[in-house]
Amino acid sequence: MVDKFENETFLAISPYELSIFLFDKSNNTNLYKETLKLKDKSQEIDLNILSNFIENNIFKIEKLAGSFIQNIFLIIENKKLCDFKIGIKNKNDEEKISKKNLINMLTEAKDIFKENNQDYKIMHMVINNYIINGKNFDKIPKNIEENKLGLEIFFLTIPVDLILQIDEILKKFQIKAVRYLSLDFIKSSFGEKNIELSEKASKILMGHNVNEIILIQKNTKSSGFFEKFFQLFS
Repeated sequence: MVDKFENETFLAISPYELSIFLFDKSNNTNLYKETLKLKDKSQEIDLNILSNFIENNIFKIEKLAGSFIQNIFLIIENKKLCDFKIGIKNKNDEEKISKKNLINMLTEAKDIFKENNQDYKIMHMVINNYIINGKNFDKIPKNIEENKLGLEIFFLTIPVDLILQIDEILKKFQIKAVRYLSLDFIKSSFGEKNIELSEKASKILMGHNVNEIILIQKNTKSSGFFEKFFQLFS
């Protein structure tokens, strides 16, 4: 039996293939991997093929893990994924930029996005550009003394109707998708590095991209409340 708390299960869905992984985080290695090449390379997900692929592999993974797989991370490549960009400025420029200012701006940007794009769910929220007193930065400088901050924020999203289709299949196996990740985003974050997809995805979940804002839903009475964890002011 392997330690279930040290493992992550990934399911990758693209027009070209389906892949499933049981990934050992402590050793950065796959305990299980299976890939199915798809003959019909359309962008539409064949739900029957997906269901059969999961059925043919999930019980093998559960036997290896010694426990039922309840949560899974989905890696998606699909033409229906959409990019959005939002620009926002700090409202109070009477004091120097602080972590509190940044969190308030990110919260506002997220709320604006959600209010205007209710048919989409955020996969990745990334700060593309920091504009500090008129100068552009790809990362926020340390020990900032300036007081004017603008952010260009990139949202990579997945349609809710696509989520519902995939979730309906997962329900048959009592599995819940705890997060959807973009295959293109994962690849672009590592360039040409020869790393297994499951390891790349695991590193993304751990904050590999320092400008990505990790959104973690809190178990509070306000179900829409999220907390941001990032290392911008470390």
